[in-house]
Amino acid sequence: MTLPRRRFLHLAAGAAALPALSRFGWAQTYPSRPVRIIVGFAAASGADILARLMGQWLSERLGQQFVIENRTGAGTNIATEAVVRSAPDGYTLLMVTPANVINATLYEKLNFNFVRDIAPVATIMRAPLVMVVNPSFPARTVPEFVAYAKAHPGQLSMASSGNGSPNHMSGELLKVMTGIDMVHVPYRGFGPALTDLIGGQVQLTFPPTTAAIAYIRAGKLRALAVTTATRSEALPEIPTMAEFVPGYEASVLDGVGVPKNTPHETVDMLNKEINAGLADAKMKARLADFGGMVLAGSPADFGKLIAEETEKWAKVVKFSGAKPG
Repeated sequence: MTLPRRRFLHLAAGAAALPALSRFGWAQTYPSRPVRIIVGFAAASGADILARLMGQWLSERLGQQFVIENRTGAGTNIATEAVVRSAPDGYTLLMVTPANVINATLYEKLNFNFVRDIAPVATIMRAPLVMVVNPSFPARTVPEFVAYAKAHPGQLSMASSGNGSPNHMSGELLKVMTGIDMVHVPYRGFGPALTDLIGGQVQLTFPPTTAAIAYIRAGKLRALAVTTATRSEALPEIPTMAEFVPGYEASVLDGVGVPKNTPHETVDMLNKEINAGLADAKMKARLADFGGMVLAGSPADFGKLIAEETEKWAKVVKFSGAKPG
């Protein structure tokens, strides 16, 4: 049977429109049930609090609950693998943290490839760490610290919250860029590390601003520099490390990812809503409590940052010989 030309063109046009209509329908109906945000850290951690703030915002904007699920263990690898193995339908999100890009090199065998298997959705914020010493330590500036370390090779102890943690890697980056030699002392979290630093058992650590700012203001710790490329609004009088060590940058970069092959329409919707949250005055005020800066952008922007961070920390991990704790 031969269709009349006009009838054929009408049916062809209708068929061509079906995929577009289907995608539009998907975008309009998502989310139709609760969404999980998987966090690789315990409740009340910085990543957990960020996830809960953004989850609440998305719940209010999209009319479905965004439920936080904490899956700790293996340096966030358990949480990441859970998201990698989940359906790519937009109903399982990953809270992306610096551990993800560091672990790509730190762990020799993983059951996933973070860059390949997780699609970037949106950045949330970049926050500095702060280089702190005991107030009795003779150095008052980064150049003085480097000079002292070179005069006393292997005699300074650098505390961290664990092997391969962002603060450990920040110290190793300083060693790479200045040629100093320090002994790494890993702790189980920042509480005991800061206690020993205040007590003089170790000489240096790189905590998040939020963990150290009360001690700095009370005079129990001396801040020498922040690790981001620009000064921190929370500690504007403290210089950046790059002011003394050109090119130095280390920070906590947080964002949201999904399993690869998640529909582009869903990724774009989540990106749009997260960026709307980052532009909201109340949300910005809450995020400012973390001492960092809001970092809005496209999925492609986040993907570029992930690639850059993965490459940078791979070099530092290999130089330091760091192994999982």
